[in-house]
Amino acid sequence: MKIYIMRHGEAEGFTGHSFKSDNERKLTEQGQLEAQLMAAWLLKKNINFNHIFVSPFVRAQQTCAQLFKVLDFEAITLDFITPSGDAVQVHDFIDGLIAAQEEQKVAVNESIAIDKSLLIVSHMPLISYLVSEFTHGAHSPIFTTAGIAEINYDTTKMRGKFVRMVSPSDLY
Repeated sequence: MKIYIMRHGEAEGFTGHSFKSDNERKLTEQGQLEAQLMAAWLLKKNINFNHIFVSPFVRAQQTCAQLFKVLDFEAITLDFITPSGDAVQVHDFIDGLIAAQEEQKVAVNESIAIDKSLLIVSHMPLISYLVSEFTHGAHSPIFTTAGIAEINYDTTKMRGKFVRMVSPSDLY
């Protein structure tokens, strides 16, 4: 299974804007372009996402909206994947989801697909902690805006291997 972890595109700064809290910060024009570049990269990779999870914060939702324009999928908003979210909770959620789906497939005698992929669109510092959590502390990268980490995840061991980090600047 592949797990992709994405940071939202560049967001407005804290000064000179009318938002009342961090969760209201919007993408800048640059952030919109970054998300579009990464959407094109994901499309080129021809990934079939089984699940896409997104933070409820405006900038993450707007990043996902850019992805929706080129990728055919719907995202599920999870209230616990915000900047202050708990990486262990997210890991447990993903492992529980995988286990439930595998049990369901076995119950109906379907083979378990090996090409499963999921995408999480969220924020620093959570996403850095997630990479560390999924790889059992082997990596804890700092993400550029709209950067994506790719992890090969062994669902039987519930442990992953960091593959690479791709950012918008890598694509032009």
